[in-house]
Amino acid sequence: KAEFGKQWYQRRVRVGRMQEGQYTQTIYTYIKQGQYVEAIDCLLPEYENNNTSRAALSLLGYCYYQIGDFVSAADCYGQLIQLFPEHEQYKIYYSQSLQKSCQYEAAMKASFTVDSPNFKEKVVKLQAAIKYDEDDLQGAKSMVEQCASDDPDTENNLGCLLVKEKRYSEACKKFTAAMNVKGYQPHLSYNIALCHYYMKQYALALKNIADIIEKGIREHPELSVGMQTEGIDVRSVGNSMTLHETALVEAFNLKAAIEYQLKNFEGAQEALTDMPPRSEEELDCVTLHNQALMNMDSAPTAGFEKLQFLLQQNECPPETFGNLLLLYVKHQYFDQAADVMAENTHLTFKMDPYLYEYLDAIIVQQSSPEEAFRRFDDIANRHTDNLRKITKQVQECRQNNDEDAVKKAVNEYDEALEKYIPVLMAQAKIYWDKTNYNMVEKIFRKSVEFCNEHDSWKLNVAHVLFMQENKYKEAIGFYEPIVKKHYDNILSVSAIVLANLCVSYIMTSQNEEAEDLMRKIEKEEEQMGYEDPERKIYHLCIVNLVIGTLYCAKGNFEFGITRVIKSMEPYSKKLGMDTWHYAKRCFLGLIENLAKHMIMVRDVVLHDCIQFLEHAELYGKNVECRIQPPLSAAAVHELQGKNTVTYEARLIKGLLLLVCDL
Repeated sequence: KAEFGKQWYQRRVRVGRMQEGQYTQTIYTYIKQGQYVEAIDCLLPEYENNNTSRAALSLLGYCYYQIGDFVSAADCYGQLIQLFPEHEQYKIYYSQSLQKSCQYEAAMKASFTVDSPNFKEKVVKLQAAIKYDEDDLQGAKSMVEQCASDDPDTENNLGCLLVKEKRYSEACKKFTAAMNVKGYQPHLSYNIALCHYYMKQYALALKNIADIIEKGIREHPELSVGMQTEGIDVRSVGNSMTLHETALVEAFNLKAAIEYQLKNFEGAQEALTDMPPRSEEELDCVTLHNQALMNMDSAPTAGFEKLQFLLQQNECPPETFGNLLLLYVKHQYFDQAADVMAENTHLTFKMDPYLYEYLDAIIVQQSSPEEAFRRFDDIANRHTDNLRKITKQVQECRQNNDEDAVKKAVNEYDEALEKYIPVLMAQAKIYWDKTNYNMVEKIFRKSVEFCNEHDSWKLNVAHVLFMQENKYKEAIGFYEPIVKKHYDNILSVSAIVLANLCVSYIMTSQNEEAEDLMRKIEKEEEQMGYEDPERKIYHLCIVNLVIGTLYCAKGNFEFGITRVIKSMEPYSKKLGMDTWHYAKRCFLGLIENLAKHMIMVRDVVLHDCIQFLEHAELYGKNVECRIQPPLSAAAVHELQGKNTVTYEARLIKGLLLLVCDL
């Protein structure tokens, strides 16, 4: 109440300062300059004085519409219809506002009240838009076909319908034809970019996006494009009609999606911060969804909150439901995933059937792994049948020398393979969790016909061969191509892949190859250290830790522990969550064997261990030793004060002193 009173007082003061006779001029100046919020502040006192004022209601409705407050706009136009029913244009604006606020049934009903033949074309277009938003494609198409064929909007609308039907090449031609008639328009350029995105023609999509962004920056510097990424503190630009007309929000969201598909996650995050700044409550549903998805690794709790919020909104992007479920499964929140599926059964009917069956099997796996494996096997068989069918299509298209058909079929094959891989991995994981690596290898061998060129498949085959401890040579055959592919930028390869390859070299007496690889890693780490002295790089450290762990596992604790200690120097740069994970396992293994009197270790090594743990205690105050669960407040509270390397180092040192009686 106090805040509302303050705002009311500020509005009164602002109106009170206007000179006599300048009230109307001031309001129209605000509107002309796009300062709709200020115009609303001036109009509200007039409306409070006279709530039947046509001018006040009409201007308020217009300003609310411009800032994206469609519910308030609909309220204004609804009052105007009651007060001035003879003005048909208010019925059009009322229906448009209802449509924009996702009240489709009410919007369609309102559109039928427009009787004037002068608005017939507008009404048909509006009804087509309502049908389109309701996913009634046949109804929308019948409406669009009633419009004039030479109207550029007709071409654009037909293009939108073709996109819904996944006929992207034809849709692109329609949008291009509309642009040839109407001239360059950002939204048409965005539609063309979207078609190229769906056809995986990312270069062409990015070219259209770049045109939209360049035009937006040149014509509207006040929208502060890129300021947030540069770290400049700027105020929100709001959801003005100017922002909508530039298509900048849509362009940056599409750019983020392309970068995400290309695995350039930093570029995806940057695209989202480059868009014109708005406060969180002003963000559209697509931007909010993309923010949640692309910042999930750094802010999982906030990401889940955003996706859960979106699921309750009328304008929820269709991908939200599936992505939320997949993320629940990824973070092993199976109960939450099951609850969300049960609470939103109406959305499960709109899901890809394969995705629904996959998620259902994952949830069943928690209570019955055998039943889950059977379900995964059924899904996998259908995927493999489809892959064989598409392979045959590719061969037939090549025989007919139809390049376009070949490209289309190859894209279909790639999409089908991307659906098959997660099912295959879920099957394999059931036996991986049981440490039945022979069975995992058999599952992978069955899929070699389709997956032998897929990076994820090759990587996981390498891991399962490595874990069997008698197939290091075969593991090298899969690890080596992965490393050589990125040899010029070796730090882009996962540290555990490099570590496993080094161990495999050592176990097959190829020590020179292991040393060459380690020298290469060390050289690149030094180079990166010069370029960014503050950055922590753990690759060589993890390689040495894994080698040290190998020697400890073989019973040679003195050499293994010494290597672990050396690998962690300097502690300020090498002590991290991952490196501490490997190091503490070796120390706990040492303590267990000492307690059982299974080994003897020289005093000098034990003193080195104590000194290492003291250093870890000193440098590990701000280093977390495990990832905190994003959705479990109780677990976070339980870990408070204990989730640091310092705390665990003290415990391990106490155990070591107790066992050794030092």
